[in-house]
Amino acid sequence: MSDIITMSSKGQIVIPKNIRDQLGIDTGANFVIFGEEDTVVLKKIKVPTAKEAFEKLHKLGIKFAKEKGLKEEEVMKKIHAGRGIKSE
Repeated sequence: MSDIITMSSKGQIVIPKNIRDQLGIDTGANFVIFGEEDTVVLKKIKVPTAKEAFEKLHKLGIKFAKEKGLKEEEVMKKIHAGRGIKSE
């Protein structure tokens, strides 16, 4: 999978259609770019939505609390205390 491409005067390059199709790259795809000496590497990445990021963080919080033996009520009290909310 290789083609010779040319960079535009604006620094833009085009990923050839056959490569986009083969790799499943659609309009709006996100990439990270690495450069070293004479090598440039593009890596397709999936940027999580806010909902996905929150759900992942929530799962990590639940796992952490379980490992520490914390109960939900204790966690909520700590959250409220950190926010300056009086607990009942």
